[in-house]
Amino acid sequence: MNVALASSSAALRRSAARSAFRRPNGTRFNSTSTEKKAQDALAGAQKTAVKGWEKLVQFLGPAGQKLGNLLGGYKEPLVYNFTVAREVVKRIYVSEALSPPAFSQYAEVYRQIWSNVTHASYWRGLTQNGQFAQVGIYGLQAYGIFKIGEIIGRRQLVGYPGTTSQH
Repeated sequence: MNVALASSSAALRRSAARSAFRRPNGTRFNSTSTEKKAQDALAGAQKTAVKGWEKLVQFLGPAGQKLGNLLGGYKEPLVYNFTVAREVVKRIYVSEALSPPAFSQYAEVYRQIWSNVTHASYWRGLTQNGQFAQVGIYGLQAYGIFKIGEIIGRRQLVGYPGTTSQH
């Protein structure tokens, strides 16, 4: 009796699995409108990419032509991917109703930071909470980013170009 029950339950599971993957008769999905929208979006992105590349070449002049020649066959995929990424970011920006912060928000944040820095109670609270090390690490990161910016601005690791020291 147990063997018959096990084999019938196995057959039932197989039948259920087969029917789960089978599409019911008469069901038709309307994918043509979705495909049409995707093709229209692709065509629009390609047109925008071509226009953008032409504007970039005009802006850069001969350097833009050399850049285009250096990229060779990679030019089209790069321009296309950049255009698609720009469109995605634009749609997210619009759909999430994002906007840059107002000047008053910047002013309030800096006012709060200055208020904290000038009061000794803030620093006591940091040492008691154990967050003093975290603030120190943030300060070290900010200093490191500043120094990297200086290196990039000088275009060399140490000193400024064109200066010589005479001993």
